[in-house]
Amino acid sequence: MRGTLAGRITLVCLGVAGVAVIVAGLVGARLVRTTADNVLQSSLSAQADVVATQLDETGIGNRLGVGKVADVVRGQGISVVVRRAGGGQALGEAVAVQAAGKLGLAADHSGRVTVGGSQYLVETRVVGARGAAFALVLPARNADATQRALVRNIALALGIGLVVAALAGFVSGRLLGRPLRRAALAAGSLRAGRRDVRVPVQGPREVAEVAGSLNSLADALAVSEARQREFLLSVSHELRTPLTAVTGFAEAIADGVAAGDDAVHAGRTIQREALRLERLVTDLLELARLGADEFRLDPASVDLAALVRDCAEVWQLRCARENVRLSVSAPAAPVVVVADARRLRQVVDGLAENALRVTPAGAPMVFALSVSAAGAALSVRDGGPGLAPEDYPVAFERGVLNKRYRDRRPVGSGIGLALVHGLVTRMGGTLTAGPAPEGGAAFTIVFPLTTAVSSPP
Repeated sequence: MRGTLAGRITLVCLGVAGVAVIVAGLVGARLVRTTADNVLQSSLSAQADVVATQLDETGIGNRLGVGKVADVVRGQGISVVVRRAGGGQALGEAVAVQAAGKLGLAADHSGRVTVGGSQYLVETRVVGARGAAFALVLPARNADATQRALVRNIALALGIGLVVAALAGFVSGRLLGRPLRRAALAAGSLRAGRRDVRVPVQGPREVAEVAGSLNSLADALAVSEARQREFLLSVSHELRTPLTAVTGFAEAIADGVAAGDDAVHAGRTIQREALRLERLVTDLLELARLGADEFRLDPASVDLAALVRDCAEVWQLRCARENVRLSVSAPAAPVVVVADARRLRQVVDGLAENALRVTPAGAPMVFALSVSAAGAALSVRDGGPGLAPEDYPVAFERGVLNKRYRDRRPVGSGIGLALVHGLVTRMGGTLTAGPAPEGGAAFTIVFPLTTAVSSPP
């Protein structure tokens, strides 16, 4: 089971604090030991200096005076070793005498010595010119007791710091996890189908970015689903018209209402509408495959000039039947691009069919191929009513133009332009829409050139 963010942050804080406590404890213990030794040695040295001012050669020889000094320092655990003038034997406790002897009573010294496995702090002072001297001896265990007390206090402080770090980590984790939990709840609501949920954009920058991205995702889902609904409505409208004709004429034939020439007319109508349905379904399948990985292209070198001329031969007849003038402008030299020839022909036929549908009788339709530094540009233009300026940027969105113009002019299925735009994009070209000099709309395909060509005359 995965842990919570608050738990993980708490563990991280505890881990960091624990490492800090261990490092600080080790360093602190070393510093405490060194500092305690230095402080006790300095204190012992200061006391030795004070005693030296109180005792002269005569005082050291005076047993009563030395006894008073010994009584004063004995309460602090300090032993006194005395050597009288003339260099006689040192007097004092045996262990203290050994410790003082190791350091030496011939001069003023400060140090630590070991006697019998125990350590002692020793301060020696020479009094007068005749060799009188004394030593103050303090067992190092007194310093160890002080060190242990200091270490206990430091450990207590570090333990309190560890607890505070754990609390701080837990509180920080809860505060950081709260907006993420809200984001998770909002994501669950989006998965359940709600599109009105939003997350407050607050907290640290990273958390705020997550909330902002989730809100953007909700907006994008709402827009996408709205477009899908509009597209389905558009497709449903396109399907209803041919299905109504097919159903009506089929019922007429089945009921015997249509006979003879009427039956022939009904059959032709059914056939025409069935082909229309087939084209619609084919376009839908092609559009669906465009977004799939298995959509296959066979790119090769294609002569756009030859392709335009071939298309013009076919569309001349269709335009003549509709009393539309088709003109072609293309260079005589080859214009070579890399594309899928079959798909590119599908694109041109789709744009031509779209243009012919809206071009009135007597108006022109144009296939124009030109070459520039930007590449080869193939335009399909018409003399129809054109589009509103705000419609050109959305001309390739599924069903948008169908919805806006289906009650005012002949329209297609609403997916033809989206399909050709997807095909051109997959082949590495660009497809744009804009107004045409003939008064209608111009759809322009641009592909990069693969070989140098001469400009058209």
